[in-house]
Amino acid sequence: EKPAKFLLCTKSHTTLLPIFPQRLAYFSLFISQLLSLSLSLSLSLHIIIFSLFLQIFLQTENNTLLGAMNQSPSLIEQGISRQHLKKTVSCANVLTLAYQSLGVIYGDLSTSPLYVYKTTFSGKLSLHEDDEEIFGVFSFIFWTFTLIALFKYVFIVLSADDNGEGGTFALYSLLCRYAKLRVLPNHQEMDEKLSTYATGSPGETRQSAAVKSFFEKHPKSQKGLLIFVLLGTCMAIGDSVLTPTISVLSAVSGVKLKIPQLHENYVVIISCIILVAIFSVQRFGTHRVAFIFAPISTAWLLSISSIGVYNTIKWNPHIVSALSPVYMYKFLRNTGVEGWVSLGGVVLSITGVETMFADLGHFSSLSIKVAFSFFVYPCLILAYMGEAAFLSKHHEDIQRSFYKAIPEPVFWPVFIIATFAAVIGSQAVISATFSIISQCCALDCFPRVKIIHTSSKIHGQIYIPEVNWMLMCLCLAVTVGLRDTNMIGHAYGLAVTSVMLVTTCLMSLVMTIVWKQRTITVLAFLISFGSVELLYFSSCVYKIPEGGWIPILLSLTFMSVMYIWNYGTTKKHEFDVENKVSIDRIVALGPSIGMVRVPGIGLVYTNLVTGVPAVFGHFVTNLPAFHRVLVFVCVKSVQVPYVGEEERFVISRVGPKEYGMFRSVVRYGYRDVPREMYDFESRLVSAIVEFVETEPGTEGEEGCDSLRMRKEETLEIMEAKEAGVAYILGQSYAKAKQSSSVLKKLAVDVVFAFMSTNCRGTDVVLNVPHTSLLEVGMVYYV
Repeated sequence: EKPAKFLLCTKSHTTLLPIFPQRLAYFSLFISQLLSLSLSLSLSLHIIIFSLFLQIFLQTENNTLLGAMNQSPSLIEQGISRQHLKKTVSCANVLTLAYQSLGVIYGDLSTSPLYVYKTTFSGKLSLHEDDEEIFGVFSFIFWTFTLIALFKYVFIVLSADDNGEGGTFALYSLLCRYAKLRVLPNHQEMDEKLSTYATGSPGETRQSAAVKSFFEKHPKSQKGLLIFVLLGTCMAIGDSVLTPTISVLSAVSGVKLKIPQLHENYVVIISCIILVAIFSVQRFGTHRVAFIFAPISTAWLLSISSIGVYNTIKWNPHIVSALSPVYMYKFLRNTGVEGWVSLGGVVLSITGVETMFADLGHFSSLSIKVAFSFFVYPCLILAYMGEAAFLSKHHEDIQRSFYKAIPEPVFWPVFIIATFAAVIGSQAVISATFSIISQCCALDCFPRVKIIHTSSKIHGQIYIPEVNWMLMCLCLAVTVGLRDTNMIGHAYGLAVTSVMLVTTCLMSLVMTIVWKQRTITVLAFLISFGSVELLYFSSCVYKIPEGGWIPILLSLTFMSVMYIWNYGTTKKHEFDVENKVSIDRIVALGPSIGMVRVPGIGLVYTNLVTGVPAVFGHFVTNLPAFHRVLVFVCVKSVQVPYVGEEERFVISRVGPKEYGMFRSVVRYGYRDVPREMYDFESRLVSAIVEFVETEPGTEGEEGCDSLRMRKEETLEIMEAKEAGVAYILGQSYAKAKQSSSVLKKLAVDVVFAFMSTNCRGTDVVLNVPHTSLLEVGMVYYV
């Protein structure tokens, strides 16, 4: 009997092999490809390990040069001690934080395989039999993931933290402190003595001095940088609209493979229901369900990586050769313009890398690096590799390749995990948006909104109702209006590349001004990563008519709101500075207008750190009476993420002792959220009493007399507190001057006035009791 024959097809010829040689050939092919895969992954792993330890060494050296900062118990309670104790943290803590970060940081990044290939091949890019297009796309994904996500963000950008905090505002805060690019209107020199206001060594390099000099000589460049930062921030907010939409819609659309007769409208309805559920549970806080986030993300990454290995071995082990960058050149050479346009889909593979940096404050830098380098990175590379291998043999499934590549027995479990992973990815960007809006409010770049702490133990977990429901409405509008993940992907790609470009430019300034790096190093960073991001950005710009206009419209809207609000508040502060009155003059007018002092403590809220606000002069001239103890309270933000409780209050006197007037400057960082206002009176009075008891005596005072006077003043303050505390707030309305331009009148009289009327009032933000509130109205002509 003749041995069985088997038809083996190759690119060059067709031969008939007996069954035993055929098995031997397949076994040899499998072993060779497995070795190739092992060598490639081993090389990547060695690069990761070398870079990781190099970065740890450089970071340790940098911490040694800057010196360790003293950690106060209050800061430890706020949950930021881990950023200052990197060198003493144990290996177990690092691994624990790395595991927890999987469910908070990498939700968005890990769901990208749902739509990357689908969006990339959604245009006119066609597939040929030699599969060079698929090999080229995977090569682009691998090297983009390696260069941007691994080398840029993990090994460089994560080191540019601001006292453990990351994100666009953290970079901007560093630049503001080191180069004073935009000092807040009520900035004081004493703010620079804060323990978290460290600016490193005072030495200047020629390059850093030149950049600082440029910004000092050209004030408009500082305003331009602010607009540039706001643009990146608004694009990041746009991500929070597009991420839940594309993630949930892509995950739910997989059900059509098993239920082909399901109409598209039902997919949209199911997606909308899930989106409404996501935003409805935000008020409970992420800490209540966070314990299931990390296991789901871990199961998701393990699932897609295992499926990737399976598909690579089963369908096309040759896909390993696409790790060579030569395939990127071949891809662009053969596809031309269509290949360049399709890169807008490739960039979706690194969506969520900015979240690693933005959420740095919730975890340590080392834990994020460990989680990404040793788990997230290899899992996602294997997932993309397996899907490319499947596509090389199933060209007709290009628009549904992810779910088609899942083996039949595990389809429904993976589908369920994918839906949960999409929810987790949405949760991550929504929480990041809450933090961004909170920072913008602290820096006077966004109207005042209600900020709720959802956790009494974990600092930074907040919920903003107005922003939450606004995002939900925008997500539903995009889902119902577009219904196409390809168009949403085009919009998503433009938002992602814009944020990455802003980060690259700000990092270049940080390397020059803060890190004092040489020009050649900064240029190497800017050219290496900026050129890659510009390539993807140009591709996404081409897709503006096909959905790319959405993030532009959203960012321009948010940026207009932010800039007009910042402009209006700055003009009001300038009016206060120009029209402040002298307390001596007010006291001198007392007898002529019949001014009297009434029992109690009066708290006059103002934005000024020196002088008396015009609204108080307006008040006493119309109602000539104020309290026996008068305190001018200024609640302000400083360019640091956190301020310790022991540094919160700065007390000083206003006028001579017999006036009984004080000034209290209450300082918060841009990551701080004032949540202790419920005990504000007691804490403020305690700070004033402590100031009186420790105040140095004047010349000519005997020791006993000085001690007696301090006790009497302390007793007077306590008696005034027992008499009652009144809150005097200025309800100021800004109006543009008659000589102002039409554009300024539109911005101030219409837009700013509308936002001022509809945002939360100062009394609500400061938690002022209504029974003790006295508002004084005044019009500011700016």
